[in-house]
This record gives sequence, C-alpha cells and structure tokens, in this order.
Amino acid sequence: MENQQKDLKQLDANTILHPSTNANEFAKTGSRIMQSGHGISLQDTDGNSLIDAVAGLWCVNVGYGRRELADAMHAAASNMGYYHTFTGMSNVPQIELAERLLELAPKAMSKVLFASGGSDGNDTLMKIVWYYHNLIGKPQKRKIISRWQAYHGTSIATASLTGLPSFHKDFNLPIDGVIHTESPDYFRHAKSNESEHAFSVRRANELEALILRHGADTIGAFIAEPVMGAGGVITPPDGYFTEIQKVTQKYDILFIADEVVCGYGRLGAWFGSDVYGIKPDMITTAKALTSGYFPFSASFITEKIWDVIKQGSAKYGSFAHGYTYSGHPIGAAVAMANLDIIEKEGLVEQSADVGAYFHQQLTERFKQDGFVGQVRGQGMLAAVQLMQDSDSKTFFDSSIKIAPQVTAQCYKNGLIARPLPSVDSVAFSPPLIANKDDVNTIIDRFEDSVRAVMKHHV
Repeated sequence: MENQQKDLKQLDANTILHPSTNANEFAKTGSRIMQSGHGISLQDTDGNSLIDAVAGLWCVNVGYGRRELADAMHAAASNMGYYHTFTGMSNVPQIELAERLLELAPKAMSKVLFASGGSDGNDTLMKIVWYYHNLIGKPQKRKIISRWQAYHGTSIATASLTGLPSFHKDFNLPIDGVIHTESPDYFRHAKSNESEHAFSVRRANELEALILRHGADTIGAFIAEPVMGAGGVITPPDGYFTEIQKVTQKYDILFIADEVVCGYGRLGAWFGSDVYGIKPDMITTAKALTSGYFPFSASFITEKIWDVIKQGSAKYGSFAHGYTYSGHPIGAAVAMANLDIIEKEGLVEQSADVGAYFHQQLTERFKQDGFVGQVRGQGMLAAVQLMQDSDSKTFFDSSIKIAPQVTAQCYKNGLIARPLPSVDSVAFSPPLIANKDDVNTIIDRFEDSVRAVMKHHV
C-alpha cells in the first residue's frame, strides 16, 4: 500500500499542473491526495482523518457523502446525460431550478443563465454589462470597477477583476477597462480614531473621485462580494454598502453582487445581499448551489436588463453567449436535491445560529493573545487575523509565511483550515451541517496548532 501511495504521488507530480500551487515548492513536497469524505471529515491516502473546516473551497455546504445528491445525479444521468440549451432548447431540471432560485433570490431578479462555475458566471455578467450599454446607445460605458483584495475568478477577464496582485503579476493583467477602487478592509486601512461609518464614507468618496477621474459616462458597472472571501474574509464596515450604492446609483452604474462564496446560506441568510442591504442589478452564484458535487453556476439579471436584451435580439438577432454545459440537466438536478437538503435540514438558520457561536468562541478563546488581532466574518465564514503584536498593530514580515505555517500544523492535528497569506489570516468556512460540538473541536485543534507555531515567533 505504501508503495502504491508513493506511485500515486509521483504520477501526480509527473502529470498535473495544480491550480493556485507554488510549482517550485510542490516539486519538492508532492501532493496530498484525498480519498474519501463523510459529513464534515475527509480521509487522505496517508491514513489521516481530517475535519474539513473550509468545506472544500467554501462550497461543500451539506457535507460529504450525501447519498441524496449521488442519487439525483444517477437518476438525471440515466434519464438524459446531456443536451445543450442553445437556440431555445431546454430541459426539465433547468426549468424547475430557475423557478425555485428566482423565488429565493432578491426580489428584483428576473432571469437566470446557468454555466459551470463562478469565473464563467462573472465573465458572463461582464459581457452583459457591455452588451446592455451598447444596446441602449452608451457604448462608452464599458469600464468595470472592482476593489483591491477582491476575488472574482481566474479567467482573463475575471482575474482582472480580482484585486489580488499575485493574480495579475506576469499574466499581463488586468485587461483594459477594469479598474480598482480601495478595499473595505477597515482593520488594515482605517485612520487613527476613524469610525467605521466615517471610513465607509471615505471609501465612497474615493470611489466617486475615481469615477469622476475616468468620466462617469465611461463606467458601466461596479462589482463586489458581500463579504470578501479569498481577500481575507473582510466584512463591510458600518454603512459601507449604503454609501457605495449612493454613488453607483448617482452615476447610473450597474451593481454586480458576487455571491459565489456568500450565497445559499453561508452568511446565515440565503444571500449576502439580503444581509447587507445590497440591491444588485446582477448576481453571480456557484459553489454551494450544488455543494460542489457538480460544476454549476447561476447568474441572475433584473427585468430591466432582460428587457434590453430582448429588444436587442429583436433588432440584432440572437443573444450570442453561452457555454456547452449551460443549464446542464445533471447539474440542475443536483442543485435541486442540494436545495432540498438545505431547506429540509434548516441549514440557513443553523448557519446563523452555529455561526454566531463560532465567532463568539473564537473571540473568547484568543481575547488575551497578542498574536490574534481580530476575529471577523459572518455566519459560517470566519477569519483569524494573525499578528506579531496586536497592541502595537505589528504584522509579521511576509517572508515568515505565518498563515501557511499555522495551517500546515493544523493539518498535522487533523484539521483543514485555509491560509490567506496576503493578509496573514486563517480562514474557516465549515460545512453548514457542522454543529456546536463540531465547532468546539475545530477551535480546539486550531488553538493547539496556532500556539505550537507562535511559540517560535512571539
């Protein structure tokens, strides 16, 4: 068996280019191979049992090994493994899912376009922004504003929206037409004695100044995650989206809510837009729509945008966008079964309840520790800010790679947590089925891990 595992790791190293992986370091260390999963736990091929406190990549909301989703997949594949949805073609699961999602989504949403993931969902909405403004006779309104620290995908267009420099460097990104405004990270960027609301007003004023520098008649849309995910689990400070939306509405700028991480219960509500009073023109969702069991996304638009697309087709012909797997019948069937579980088991409500407990316990556990500067997040989405010294607000030198050190120790202690090296933070997003006892175990293992590492650094 041991030789077989070595052979698998060698084969992996010889054949696969891993996403978001340091290729140089990987060549030395090799891969960790996951073999099976059940509930909130995974087993790897080295015999380790691990609590997955990240739910894959923020997505396995209903947990691993759900027979209901496997059965839905089997039934759909047995009935009709695939057919396209171009030229007005459709399938029953897609239709049923669209109706259900529009009942759950913020009220202004009118139509859904299905695809395979968050990147192509956001890419779709970028194209619709350009298409919409071209159709209404404002072709110059094509620039899209994102925020530094944001994450919106890794395609050429969506990596441009992403506001993390590592996704731009040496890839010749961002592309023209994508510009960035300042981050909503109050902890890192607030001025001395500046209140959260004053900070939010300042960020809105900076956004307005950016718009005026470029010309309001050139700005087509603004995109934002309700809570930033990969950029640090950054929650919006008090009044942030109220102030930002005053600016976008003033200059007739479409608002795209990227709900790829936040949607379907992660924040203790169906959508993050509902938590923070966002009134989007378009929404992207993916990840937890199928709990990661099938690559699937849903992009929403309002009736206002749909009317323009419809009128444009009457004048210019077909809406020339879509993917081979748009509205895939198996993906739609899995999404329906996944939503059944979320509703039947009350996982949105559980996310709010257990999530509040999670945050309270994390805060309590480290309130006396100078190496924790902040516990932040919402619902079952949290991050712990690691620091050299929180009293003097001294951050670790980036060369120390403190967050990866901590999560490597977590793995040794049977816990998967996610390092966010750009902000020296460790992120958690457990499956929504996790209960308070599970949370206690997660925090125990994290505490053991972080204290073991900090003995050498503080």
